Amino acid sequence: MSRRGNGEGSIFQRRDGRWVSLIDLGYRDGKRYRKSIYGETRKEVQKELTRALRAQELGLPPESGLLTVGDLLTRWLAEQEPPATKPKTYAAYEYQTRMHLIPAFGKRPLVKLQPQEIREFMRSKAEAGLAPKSIRHFRATLRAALNVAMKDGFVARNVAALVKPPRIEKPLLHVFDREEALCFLSLVKGNRLEAVFTVALSLGLREGEILGLRWQDVDLEAGTLQVSYALQRIKRPGKEKSRLELIAPKTDRSRRIIRLPQVAVSALHVHRARQEQERQVCGSRWRETGMVFTTSIGTMLDQRNMLRAFYAIMSTPDPNDPEPDPMKKRKLLPRLRFHDLRHSAATLLLAQGVHPRYIMELLGHSSISLTMNTYGHILDEMKRETARQTDALFSPPRESTGPLMQPGRNDPTLAN
Repeated sequence: MSRRGNGEGSIFQRRDGRWVSLIDLGYRDGKRYRKSIYGETRKEVQKELTRALRAQELGLPPESGLLTVGDLLTRWLAEQEPPATKPKTYAAYEYQTRMHLIPAFGKRPLVKLQPQEIREFMRSKAEAGLAPKSIRHFRATLRAALNVAMKDGFVARNVAALVKPPRIEKPLLHVFDREEALCFLSLVKGNRLEAVFTVALSLGLREGEILGLRWQDVDLEAGTLQVSYALQRIKRPGKEKSRLELIAPKTDRSRRIIRLPQVAVSALHVHRARQEQERQVCGSRWRETGMVFTTSIGTMLDQRNMLRAFYAIMSTPDPNDPEPDPMKKRKLLPRLRFHDLRHSAATLLLAQGVHPRYIMELLGHSSISLTMNTYGHILDEMKRETARQTDALFSPPRESTGPLMQPGRNDPTLAN
């Protein structure tokens, strides 16, 4: 067998029968470094040697062959800890990594990970009943970690980016029409959280944005409201319990100033008076937080308590339902999620002909395309109605029962 050249590595068999290859990594700090690759057969070692030499040719660091996908994910996750990412985002990354990605790929050598393995992973998750949206999140998290590995030179390509994510069917929006919206506002009238629901339906704010409002963000005299924070329940790394915290809004565009409609101004005036009464009743037990929406003792209002009140309203039975069985009584309103109030606000405004650009700014969307894609079905209806109006404008008039007007004879615009 011919002798291998310099830099091509060497392969030999040990006394115990195992095969080993040595790769020369050059000198560092005056000391020569070599990397050993072990295997049960010469073919196995030869394959790994070829892979290692290829990595060396691409300029990948020598230790890249020693890293596992689990090592990468652990390192990457540590770099994502708040404030690098938002607490809720980090919690999602941590869960996906710990429960799905590391169990599937943790022991796999990073440089050996192949697109087919990721496709198989996604297929198995789909067969296990996981939603396509969740599977897309797993792939996105792995892709983000591999992007860092590629920038750091540990891999030559991002194999997750080569895999097509599962397709997500666009869900139908469930919203209130005008009559249902008015019915909902009449049902919340006098409720302690009336202003929460009114603001949600009239302005389309996100749940966290509503609960994160401070009185200093609201100017009832000028009729404006500024979205500066969102309230979230967060469990910090190393902490046993979660707690309510004010965090930055979802995107830069989510920080916005909104002009309040009169229905929201009136509801907030009533709410402030009610809150002042609660403060007087509580006396020294009142906790001043400066929040618009609070508990009965002034502390931050938890999402769970707000949703409990919302779904109680949505379960109001129809008084005109003749069904005697109380368990089968028809509900006065369709059962929507709280977030559907946001969609309802947008669709009701679009149905009135409000420009999508204003809807985008009101909702705090990052782009007009997001608004158009989300509410495309409403916009399509508007386009059809506009076409009908255009046809009516330019269509020739119907035949008149009176005498026909002849140009030059009975046209008053041509009279002398």
